[in-house]
Amino acid sequence: MSQSPSPSTHFLELRGIHKRFGGVHALRGVDMMIDPGEAYHLLGENGCGKSTVIKIISGVHMPTEGSIILDGRTYHKLSPIQALEAGIETVYQDLSLLPNLTVEENVALGQQLVSGKGRLLRRLDKKLLSETASEAIRNVGLVPDRALMTSTTADLPLAIRQRVAIARAIASKARLVIMDEPTTSLTRHEVDALIELVAKLRSQNVAVLFVTHKLEESYRIGGQVIVFRDGQCVAQGQIADYSRADLSCLMTGREIEALRYRTAAPQDEVMFKMSGAASGDAFFDVSLSVKKGEILGITGLSDSGRNELALAMAGHRGLSAGTMEIAGQATRLTSPADAIDKGIGYVPEDRLSEGLFIDKTIYENEITLIFDQIVNRFGMIDDSKGRAAAHKISEHMNLNTSDIDLPVSALSGGNQQRVLIGRWLSIEPRILVLHGPTVGVDVGSKDAIYRAVQAMAERGISLVIVSDDLPELLQNCDRILVMNRGRVVDDLDGATTNEERIYRSMLANHLEAAE
Repeated sequence: MSQSPSPSTHFLELRGIHKRFGGVHALRGVDMMIDPGEAYHLLGENGCGKSTVIKIISGVHMPTEGSIILDGRTYHKLSPIQALEAGIETVYQDLSLLPNLTVEENVALGQQLVSGKGRLLRRLDKKLLSETASEAIRNVGLVPDRALMTSTTADLPLAIRQRVAIARAIASKARLVIMDEPTTSLTRHEVDALIELVAKLRSQNVAVLFVTHKLEESYRIGGQVIVFRDGQCVAQGQIADYSRADLSCLMTGREIEALRYRTAAPQDEVMFKMSGAASGDAFFDVSLSVKKGEILGITGLSDSGRNELALAMAGHRGLSAGTMEIAGQATRLTSPADAIDKGIGYVPEDRLSEGLFIDKTIYENEITLIFDQIVNRFGMIDDSKGRAAAHKISEHMNLNTSDIDLPVSALSGGNQQRVLIGRWLSIEPRILVLHGPTVGVDVGSKDAIYRAVQAMAERGISLVIVSDDLPELLQNCDRILVMNRGRVVDDLDGATTNEERIYRSMLANHLEAAE
């Protein structure tokens, strides 16, 4: 329901927005403004209210109190169709594409849905569907040939799917595009392409609102920053006016120093070694070693072989050539269970679909690897032993709750990641492979995870961090291996190298091919 026009010079304005979910006060009097053609970066720790406020803007949630002023008209709530009619489009982290529909259908169906007030006509205007989708696909830098337009989105790479999701927004004549963690799984090259696309949208007077944790990308894009903490908007202004330290302090309420975490040195004993390792067409002739208590970083573009190497190191992928040693003993990993038996743990990049039992409790998640250690003589779990182990893990990971009976689904992304990493502490691993350890994690949780990683190394655990977050590698690693087209092309000192040096190695062969 809307009221008569209310004075406002902004496209969208929130005034005094509160949102309660039962006893949880998620938003506490939020005021914020969105203008056409501007970029906004919505920052804050997990659980601070970012997701709630974008769902209110897009009509998914209704505010408990407050007003939404849209094009000068005041609303107490928006429906999803009202938001779409006003030109508000949201590209969620999961992209919300229909995997069994074609690119053409995903891009253009929304426009006909909005024009039908939420209902599709019995017969679609296929000519309009094709014309709308083709124009939108061109606008995001893709070629609308039949091969692409008739492909189902489930068969496309992530970076292409993301462009399809943005094309859907453009097809609906969006005036505000909200992007939830848009660069989480993109390489730097793909991020560059996305930034160019954002500049194009702004030139067309479209506002773009990012929900993000990546300050480096926010500074590159420019525009305004909106900072949330504990359900409140604590700052809004030009991002150039804030330093990284300023933003970290605003998000967390405390100062977090952007210093190198790694200060200790590894031991002399080599704990893990690969020689001439290969796996199908993914990587070739890889030789590497990790000392006891060392933190080794591995990076590269998404097609460099880094992801497949991480899987091979943890028994999730077999070797087609080469050898592997653990603590000086030749070994062959035939399965993840085999790797666990040999003291190797693996934290996957996607914690929700590959790592956690999301509907189970913290306690249940933390004891899944140690059932054999906590059962009594009758084969039943000794609850006191299990709870003691779970509480110890929570303390090591500085988990922001003492209630281990909470379901993991109730935790913020940062706390979920701490639960996942902490689970491996229960088996006291010799080697731990961390694949994207802070993907989708806020600055405060990153700090806690990095400190936990350093503590593990100091206890003699060998760690491998596979990541495209270059500041993360530079802050935490003793050495950084760079992969390019399936091979290790550089072995760099983490304390003395820099982002530019790493990035040149990541792109070397690609640049030569382009020339």
